[in-house]
Amino acid sequence: MMSRSENWSHEFVELAENGRVGSELVSETERVRVWHIHSKPGDRLKVHTHVLDYFWTVHSSGKARNYLSDGTYVDVEYVPGDTKHFTFAEGERMTHSIENIGLTDLIFTTVEFKDSANMPLKL
Repeated sequence: MMSRSENWSHEFVELAENGRVGSELVSETERVRVWHIHSKPGDRLKVHTHVLDYFWTVHSSGKARNYLSDGTYVDVEYVPGDTKHFTFAEGERMTHSIENIGLTDLIFTTVEFKDSANMPLKL
């Protein structure tokens, strides 16, 4: 995680092929990668790219800012149990970074499916 006070816009170029979509890879099999994200207030997950079908589930309440590769951002409020699924066609991807802009720790589990239309990125 990085502090929001750091200049990090260069990450969208330098880390465009970063497949580390969480703070910690807790399990990997031939079929899935399971990630944990634990973000304290003010922390930001480095820029990373999703190419695999995946879903995330949040385990805590909080607020985050999702910075997208086109320079825009979206603020989102979470409650425990919120879950979102993503599917990527061949050649599709999403590059972004998430910053905890709330007052509480944010805790997520992300599960990637390695049998997706795209090959997994290197970790």
